[in-house]
Amino acid sequence: PLSRSLSRLSLSSLSCLSSLSLCAGEEYWVDSRTVYIGHKEPPPAAEAYIPQRYPDNRIVSSKYTLWNFIPKNLFEQFRRIANFYFLLIFLVQLIIDTPTSPVTSGLPLFFVITVTAIKQGYEDWLRHKADCSINECPVDMVQQGMVVRTQSSKLRVGDVVMVREDETFPCDLILLSTSRGDGTCYVTTTSLDGESSHKTYYAVPDTMAFKTEQEVDSLHATIECEQPQPDLYKFVGRINIYKEREDSIARPLGAENLLLRGATLKNTDHIYAVAIYTGMDTKMALNYQSKSQKRSAVEKSMNAFLIVYLCILISKAVINTVLKYAWQWSADRDEPWYNHRTEIDRERHVVIRAFTDFLAFMVLFNYIIPVSMYVTVEMQKFLGSYFIAWDKDMYDEELGVGAQVNTSDLNEELGQVEYVFTDKTGTLTENNMEFIECCVDGHVYIPHAICNGQILSAEHEDLFFRALCLCHTVQVKEEETVESIKRGIHLGKPTSFYISSSPDEVALVEGMKRLGYTYLRLKDSHMEILNKDDEIERFELLHVLNFDSVRRRMSVIVKSREYLLFCKGADTSIFPRVVSGKVEQVRARVEQNAVEGLRTLCVAYRRLSPAEYEEACHQLSDAKLALKDREQRLAQAYDLIERDFTLLGATAVEDRLQEKAADTIESLQKAGMKVWVLTGDKMETAAATCYASKLFRRSTQILELTKKRTEEQSLHDVLFDLSRTVLRQRSLSGLSVECQDYGLIIDGATLSAVLKPSPESSGSGNYREIFLEISRNCSAVLCCRMAPLQKAQIVKLIKASKEHPITLAIGDGANDVSMILEAHVGIGIMGKEGLQAARNSDYAIPKFKHLKKMLLVHGHFYYIRIAELVQYFFYKNVCFIFPQFLYQFFCGFSQQPLYDTAYLTLYNISFTSLPILLYSLIEKHVSIETLKRNPTLDVAKNALLRWPVFLYWTCLGLFNACIFFFGAYFLFDNTTFTSNGQMFGNWTFGTLVFTVLVFTVTLKLALDTHHWTWINHFVIWGSLLFYVIFSLLWGGIIWPFLNYQRMYYVFMQMLSSGPAWLGIILLITISLLPDVVKKVLCRTLWPTATERAQVGRTAT
Repeated sequence: PLSRSLSRLSLSSLSCLSSLSLCAGEEYWVDSRTVYIGHKEPPPAAEAYIPQRYPDNRIVSSKYTLWNFIPKNLFEQFRRIANFYFLLIFLVQLIIDTPTSPVTSGLPLFFVITVTAIKQGYEDWLRHKADCSINECPVDMVQQGMVVRTQSSKLRVGDVVMVREDETFPCDLILLSTSRGDGTCYVTTTSLDGESSHKTYYAVPDTMAFKTEQEVDSLHATIECEQPQPDLYKFVGRINIYKEREDSIARPLGAENLLLRGATLKNTDHIYAVAIYTGMDTKMALNYQSKSQKRSAVEKSMNAFLIVYLCILISKAVINTVLKYAWQWSADRDEPWYNHRTEIDRERHVVIRAFTDFLAFMVLFNYIIPVSMYVTVEMQKFLGSYFIAWDKDMYDEELGVGAQVNTSDLNEELGQVEYVFTDKTGTLTENNMEFIECCVDGHVYIPHAICNGQILSAEHEDLFFRALCLCHTVQVKEEETVESIKRGIHLGKPTSFYISSSPDEVALVEGMKRLGYTYLRLKDSHMEILNKDDEIERFELLHVLNFDSVRRRMSVIVKSREYLLFCKGADTSIFPRVVSGKVEQVRARVEQNAVEGLRTLCVAYRRLSPAEYEEACHQLSDAKLALKDREQRLAQAYDLIERDFTLLGATAVEDRLQEKAADTIESLQKAGMKVWVLTGDKMETAAATCYASKLFRRSTQILELTKKRTEEQSLHDVLFDLSRTVLRQRSLSGLSVECQDYGLIIDGATLSAVLKPSPESSGSGNYREIFLEISRNCSAVLCCRMAPLQKAQIVKLIKASKEHPITLAIGDGANDVSMILEAHVGIGIMGKEGLQAARNSDYAIPKFKHLKKMLLVHGHFYYIRIAELVQYFFYKNVCFIFPQFLYQFFCGFSQQPLYDTAYLTLYNISFTSLPILLYSLIEKHVSIETLKRNPTLDVAKNALLRWPVFLYWTCLGLFNACIFFFGAYFLFDNTTFTSNGQMFGNWTFGTLVFTVLVFTVTLKLALDTHHWTWINHFVIWGSLLFYVIFSLLWGGIIWPFLNYQRMYYVFMQMLSSGPAWLGIILLITISLLPDVVKKVLCRTLWPTATERAQVGRTAT
C-alpha cells in the first residue's frame, strides 16, 4: 500500500511534468520519459497514455551529407580569417581592373580549400562507413511472442530485444530477465570506459522469472526514467508492473539494471531487455560529442604576426596610393601622350578612383600574407603526428599498444610545457596492488608469516576476515568451481580466481585467501566463504551500499544468524563514525603504513537489530524509488545507516612505483618544468611516493598547508608565514651559493578555503595570489585528498596566473578527465582504471616513463620545426613582395607587376613549398640521444617565436629583397646584356629578380638544415630544378590558351647572357652572406647550449 501510494503520488507529479503545455516564450520541456514496454498502453485506471516521440536507433557521427558537404564545408573554411581575406582579394580582382589576373589569388585559394575539403571529406566518409556498419547490424527483437530479426537502426524505444552471449547491446536497455537462475548477467564495458573486467548487472526482481519469448511478451508494464544524460554511472528510473485484479507494483531502477550501448554480454547465454534510450540519445553517443577546441601558443603567434603583416600590407597600399596621386599632380604625368584617359575615367570622382587604386595595390601586394602557410602547417601537424605513433621506444610489450595521437593540433605545445600535473595511482605507480599486512585491534598479521597453520581465535579477528571476504564487489571467474578454488588454496596457485573493476578489492580478497578465509561465490543472493577450518559459511546478501568518491567508503548488510553491517573505507571517513574499538592502536599503524607509502583502508562493523534493519530497508527503498534527487536522498540514507561502528582494524596494500618514473620526473625538472602531483590519497602515502619518485629529495624543506595546520592557526597566518619563509630565502639566494629547495604539500580542504572568495577585506581575501607566490618558489608541489573537480581547479588556477604558463595534465582514470580537459595538453595513460582518460586526452601513452621522450624529444623537435616553418614563410614572402613595392617607384606607381602571373601563382604552391614542409617533418638540429642525455636543451617559453626573432627574420627578408631588386637594377643600368646588343625588357628584369629570389630562399633553408638525408637533397635540389624546367617550358612554347605571350623566350634570353649568370650568383652570395656571418660569429663568440651540443662541446 505504501509503495502504491508513493507510486500514484510520483505518477501524478510526473504526468503534470510530462503534459506541460507550451507557453509564450517557453520551450517544451520534460525532466523524465515514460516508456511503454512492448508499446502496450497501461490500464485505463493507472495513468493517462501519452505517446512520446523519440529518435530512432541510427547513430550519426558524420558531419556532412552528400547534399550539404559543399556549402557546409565552404562555410566552415571561410570562417578562417586568412581564407576569407583571400576570397575578398579574389572578388576584388574579378570586380575591378587590377594589375594581376584573378588566377594569381584564385588558384592558391582553390588549392588550399580543395586540399582541406578532400581531407575532411575523406575523414567524414570513413565516419559514414563506420555508421553504416553499426546501423545495419542485425538485432533480435521480440514481437507477438516470437523472435524477429531486424536491423539495429529500426529499433524504437519500448521494443523488447534478445541479446546472446558475446553480442554487443544495440542501444541502452533495461534488463528484464536472463538465462541465469539468479537474474544476473555479466558485461564488459571495454568500448565505453576501457575496463575489461566483468561487471554484474541485475534483472528486475519481478520479471527475472520470465524465460521464454511468450512470457516476456506477456509483460504489461511502463518505465519512468530520467531524460538522456551522458554520465555512464548514473541512472534513475522506476518500473510499474500491472497485473490483472492486482495493484500495480513499483520497483526502483538504477545503474545496476541499465545495459549500455557498446557493452558486450559475457558468460551469460542470453538476456531479454527493453530499449529505453536509442540512437543519439544513448549514453555512448552523448559521451562522444566533440570536446572544446584547444589552440596552441604557436597558432596564437601566427595570428599576431599575420595582423602585423596585414598592417604592413595596408600601409604599403596607402603609401603607394598617396604617392601615385602626388606623382600625377602635374598634367603631363597625369595624362602622358601615350596613355590618354577615357571619358568614363575622367568623369569618375577622385575619391572613387583613389579607392579603386588602393584596392588594386592591395591586390598587387597581397602575397605578403602567405595563404599556403595554413595548409602547410596543417599538413606538417597531421603528418608529424605519425612519428609519435610509429615510435618503437613508446610501444609497450606488456599491453601490446603504442602511443596514440587524438589531436595533432598541439604537437609543438609538447615542447613548451612549463607545468606538469600528474595523478599518482596508476600514473606514477603501477596500480598493481599487493596485500602486505592487516592490523586487527593493534595486532599485525602478515600473510606469509601466518599461513602455515597459525590458529586465529579472537572474535574480532574472525569478524575482520569475514568482513573483507564479504564487503566487496569482486566476482569469481565463471570457469572456476568451488572445488578448483579449494585446490588452488592448498596447492598455492599464483593465478587469480577473482575479477573486479578495483585492483584494491582483488588484492584484499586474495590477501584474505592467504590468511585462511576464502571467498567462493555469490549464488542465489548468498555469499559463500570458506573459513580456516575448511567449512563453507553462507551469508545472505541483503543490501550493498556502493562506494563513491564523496563518502570514500562502501558497506554491505548481510544476514547469517543476525543482521551485520560491514563497512570499509578511508581512515578519514571511518574514524569519525566509530564509537568503540582500539582506535588509537589502529590509527598509529595506519599512519606508519602511510609513511611507508602503503595504501590503507579501515574496516568496521555494526550489529543491527531486526527493528534497525527494517528502518534501514525503509530508508533505502524510499531513496531508491525517488526519481528526483535520488543521489542526494541515497547519500542521506547511507549517512543515517553508516554510523555507530565498532572498529575492527585496517589493511595495507602496496602499489609499486612505475618503472623509470623517478628518472622521468628528474629529467622533466632538469628541463625547467615544475611537477605537481594531484592525488586523492592521504598525505603520508602520497608524500612517501613523492620521495620515492625523487619529486621531493631528502634536502627538500617541506612546507605544509594542510587542514591540521590551519586548525592550529588561521589560514591567513599560515599563508603569510609560508610566504615570508620562501621570500626571505629568495632574497638571500642572491648573496649565498646554496639555495634552499622547497616542497609544498596542500590538501583538498585547505585548497577549498584558499580558492573560496572571502567576504572580508581584500587584505585577507587575496589568498590565491599568496598561494601562487608560494608555489612559484617551490620546486615541487603535492596536492593530496583532491576531488576530481579540485584537480581541474588547480590546473585552471595556474593557467590563469599572470605568467600564463603552458600546462600539461597526465592521468589514467576517469577521475583525471576533468584536469586533462582543462590543461593546455592532456595526456592519458592506458592503464588499469579504464580508457576514459586516454579517450578524453590529446595524446595517450602506455606508461608514465614515455612522457620523457614525448616532451624532451618529440615536443622539442616539433616546436623547433614549426617555429622555423612559420618564420620562414613570413621571411620568404617579404623577399617575394618587397621588390614589387620598390618597383612601383620606378614605374610611376602604375600597379605594373614585377613578376609574371605564373610566377605569382606558383611561388608558394610549387617552387618553395616542399622544402620547408620536409624540413618541418624531419629536421633534427641535435641527436635524440643528446636530448635525452641533456634535458636542459629544452627551449624556453616560445623563444623562437618572440618578437625580436620575428623582427630579425623580417629585417633579413627586407635586406634580401633590397639586394635582389637594386642589385638587378644597377646591373641593368646602361648595359646591354646579350651578344647581339639587345636590351633586356621589364619581364626579363622581373624574371632575373625572381630567379635570385627562388634560389636564395631555398639555399637559406639548406643552410639552416642540420640533418641531411637523401630526401632533403632530392626535395631541395629537385625544387630548384623544377623551377628551371618550368621556366624553360613556360617561356619556350607559345601556349594557345594564353591571350598574351609576354614570357616567350624571356628565360632563355636571360640564361644566354654571361653577365646575367654572374649577377645571379653574385646576388645570391651577397644575400646569404650576412646570415652566414651572423651564425659564425654567434657560434664562435656566444654559443648557445644547443650549439655547444652540436659541436660536441660540454657546457661549462
